[in-house]
Amino acid sequence: MDTASRHTAILNAARQNGKVLATPLAATLGVAVQTLRRDLRTLCAAGFLERIHGGAVLPSGVHNIGYEDRRSVNRDAKARIAAKTAALIPDNASLFLNIGTTTEAVARALRLHKNLMVVTNNLNVANILAQAPNCDVIVAGGRLRRTDGGLVGDLAALAIARFQVDFAIIGASAIDKAGHLLDFDPEEVRVSEQILAAARASIVVADASKFSRKAPVRFGMLSAVDHFVTDRLPSEQLTRDLLDAGTKLHRA
Repeated sequence: MDTASRHTAILNAARQNGKVLATPLAATLGVAVQTLRRDLRTLCAAGFLERIHGGAVLPSGVHNIGYEDRRSVNRDAKARIAAKTAALIPDNASLFLNIGTTTEAVARALRLHKNLMVVTNNLNVANILAQAPNCDVIVAGGRLRRTDGGLVGDLAALAIARFQVDFAIIGASAIDKAGHLLDFDPEEVRVSEQILAAARASIVVADASKFSRKAPVRFGMLSAVDHFVTDRLPSEQLTRDLLDAGTKLHRA
């Protein structure tokens, strides 16, 4: 089977199942696993798929990919972003952490900080920081989204509106060429907007795959935040726009 035929077969399998796993698909197509992984890297670089642990998934559009699959996408990059972000947060600070696998990585990187107060609408973040004895955790109430442990909706936004913290650390499902911050759930977007409004400084954390993804609901502009932490800088035009707007870029 030639390369073009393999790529077509891989994409057809992904469209049928939502994702493909390298080892079983290599056996189905009768090629070496190394060949199949090389094909996946090519298709991901072209934006047709997104890598997960052991395989790839269809890129997002109207619906996000599953939370466990999101955890495995660019895991190493998220860990580097988290470490870089944690270095921006001093001890004795208050902060928000919103829903997302990158903000969960930030929570892990903050466990050795001292005397933090963390407000979150992410039950996973709360559980991670519950292991940190020097961190006071406050969970914002709201409707539980069982797919990812997020608390969303007007109740969560109202709870967050009572605070004015030092830092807001938020993720985004996608970032378009103009720098719009995008997500999937309007109820989550309302909470993210409130988080940005209730912090003295804002930090967006997102790996480079977010530049090639799509999501339908806008909640802010990257140029309006104070810090952007990523593993690869965006396009030259967007980078210039961010620098002109005063957004500090941090490459992990």
